[in-house]
Parts: sequence; C-alpha cells; structure tokens
Amino acid sequence: MAPEPPDAAGAIVELTAADADQAVALWQQAGLTRPWNDPTSDFARAVAGPSSAVLGLKDSAGALIGTALVGHDGHRGWVYYLAVAEAWRGHGLGQTLMAACERWLSARGIPKIQFMVRSDNAGVIAFYDHLGYVHQDVVVLGRRLD
Repeated sequence: MAPEPPDAAGAIVELTAADADQAVALWQQAGLTRPWNDPTSDFARAVAGPSSAVLGLKDSAGALIGTALVGHDGHRGWVYYLAVAEAWRGHGLGQTLMAACERWLSARGIPKIQFMVRSDNAGVIAFYDHLGYVHQDVVVLGRRLD
C-alpha cells in the first residue's frame, strides 16, 4: 500500500536528464510506450528544448511517482506521457499533474491545451472528461520522418 501522497501542489518539479531512467520506467509500467516511439529520446528532447519540459512528482524517498511531458508550438500546448505509478493512483495526482501543465503553459502565454488519447482508451477518456476537457472535432494526421 502506498503511503500518504505528498503535498503535490508544492512537489511538482521540472525533471532533468538525471531523471530519464525513472521516467521511462514509469511510462513503460503505465503502458504509455509504443515500439515506434523511443521514450528515452522523447524525454531527452523535452528536457533540452526551449519550449518543453517533463514535470515530475516524487515521493518522500525520491522515487518518481508521476510525470507529464508538456510543451507548446507557440499557440497550442501539448501534454504527453501523463503517468501516475499504479500504487499512487486514486489520490488526485493525475489531476494535480494536469493542473501543473496548465500553469506551465499559462505562464508562457499559451492559450490552449490539448493532447491525444487513443479512441479505445475509455478509462483515460473518462478521466479527462471528469477534469472538464471536451472532445475536439478533429482528425489527427501524421507521418513518420525517421
């Protein structure tokens, strides 16, 4: 059983390259990684980039228990890799991380936040519905460049 959650409002930090292994392990445990995306490279790009960060939440022992990769293109903010360690779910930490992403983007003058959720991921869609996010009438198109 997980100990009491930390005071997440003050515990959100921007992660550094030293946190990469813990973050990637959390993403893998949460089922967020896909074979065609290299999560270690995603982490490295985010912490090195001028318009992105990986926000993290650590327990009192220093273990990483939550993350959110946040960035923007100058107009739209994007969130990826929102993850909370399984033992810590149900304590509101996902909501706390999303609020931190919103603050991070607002502090940079970004007027919109968005993210992609696979259409068959009903539990995650319900989570974001509960937070007040609304479905957008868009189709996401893409192509691999690597």
